Amino acid sequence: MNIDVQTLLFEFIGGLGIFLLGIKYMGDGLQRIAGDRLREILNKFTSNPFMGVLAGIVVTILLQTSTGTTVLTIGLVNAGFMTFRQAIGVIMGANIGTTVTAFIIGIDIGAYALPIIALGSFLIFFFKNPKFSNIGQTVFGFGALFLGLELMSSGMSPLRSLEAFHNLTVSMSSSPILGVVIGTVFTVIVQSSSATIGVLQSLFGQGAIELDAALPVLFGDNIGTTITAVLAALGASVAAKRAAATHVVFNVVGTTVVLLLLGVFTQLVTLLQTQFNLNPEMTIAFAHGSFNILNTIVQFPFIGALAWLVTKMIPGEDTLIEYKPKHLDPIFIQQSSALALDQAKSEIIRMGDYAHTGLEEAHLYVKTQNKKHAEIALQVEGAINNLDREITGYLVDISAGSLTESESAKHTSLMNSVRDIERIGDHLENVVELIDYKILNKVNLTEPAMEDLNTMFDLTLQTVKQAVEALDTNDSDAAREVIQKEDQIDKMERTYRKKHIIRMNEAKCSGTAGIVFVDIISNLERVGDHAVNIAEVVLGD
Repeated sequence: MNIDVQTLLFEFIGGLGIFLLGIKYMGDGLQRIAGDRLREILNKFTSNPFMGVLAGIVVTILLQTSTGTTVLTIGLVNAGFMTFRQAIGVIMGANIGTTVTAFIIGIDIGAYALPIIALGSFLIFFFKNPKFSNIGQTVFGFGALFLGLELMSSGMSPLRSLEAFHNLTVSMSSSPILGVVIGTVFTVIVQSSSATIGVLQSLFGQGAIELDAALPVLFGDNIGTTITAVLAALGASVAAKRAAATHVVFNVVGTTVVLLLLGVFTQLVTLLQTQFNLNPEMTIAFAHGSFNILNTIVQFPFIGALAWLVTKMIPGEDTLIEYKPKHLDPIFIQQSSALALDQAKSEIIRMGDYAHTGLEEAHLYVKTQNKKHAEIALQVEGAINNLDREITGYLVDISAGSLTESESAKHTSLMNSVRDIERIGDHLENVVELIDYKILNKVNLTEPAMEDLNTMFDLTLQTVKQAVEALDTNDSDAAREVIQKEDQIDKMERTYRKKHIIRMNEAKCSGTAGIVFVDIISNLERVGDHAVNIAEVVLGD
């Protein structure tokens, strides 16, 4: 039989493209419908590994991609919202949640793909309400998924009679590791296990591949999907790298165990196929679901051992920026307003230390232009923003009770200090953005300009540190020194601004460089103003 190779390739590649577009549209639509609840689910419902598994399942069903959930989890770990051990449960749950796509594919509604796409398009183009538009996007993606599958199935149907392909499937049956490698490589290339499993379902549905050859490819798909998480963790914190490594180890261990028991697993899948009268596509879906559920059940009791192994694989101290507050226990509000205010103050001091750390990282970014310092500075700024919300909410809850006159005054001063520290975080973010602009547009600052910036940064860092220490110890002398230092910062800002105008007039630096320089010292001057506000709280001014 002659095979039209061009038609085969065009239908397969085109179908795969439409399928991937469908997966993306469906996932994006579901994500928009869910809103910020995805992050909240992962943030709040991961108190123990079991809850982490459930959260991983729910979020992956909404995202329609285990990779998306894992990358989101790595982001939360990197940001300090989630510990490494919490992430393990989420990753296990993500592997189960991703099987839902295969079950959707197993429902044979390919004949209705075009009207489903039409319905989705109608909702997108004829309804201005964002809610209907998001639903339309989800429906459109759902239809595109099946249209892509239909095209892929049509393109791959001639493979049944191709001798070379038949020999390959025989080789995979006799050597399962080959099938695992093929599944892994294909998924790494396509960057979607759902797509490769969809291809596998189509092949199995066309009778082009036998079950014992298809299963190892299925296992390889689960390994290949971890590559995106690994890429997402490059340059991230140690804990985030460990979370990505856990995803790899979890799937590799599961695949190894099931390969050793491949005959038993194949019998299990065959039994399910017979028992529930499954079509070929649904048979692969059940195989995928069974593999990931069994893998989770087997490895769940060994989460501690898995964490230990990955920690040994990726050693090192983790410089994690923790977003969550450490001192804001609601029980103190019920017991004693004075004690609750002290707890809020302790958290504010921690927030102030973060502001100093973030400013240090911004200074290092100015000097080295190393992106790592910018990333840490922005992580710190994110932590400051989160602590601002948490502390402000805690202080509002305290004010709902009865406060003495002195407690009320302390409450007001703490509220003001929180606002000032949050503003310092905004200014350090502005500095990072200015250096980003400088690097992107190849703006050069002269050596004298860099010396001036370093001098002003050093003084500003000292001022912020001393202001936070004065607030912590209630040291009036230190607070007065802060005010003196801030006067120096003001004079420095005026002097350096004039010097830079002279450099610009003498054509020693460009106008763009002048804007960057002036904006940086302006932000530092404002940081000094907020440090003074904190010092004045100590002095009672």
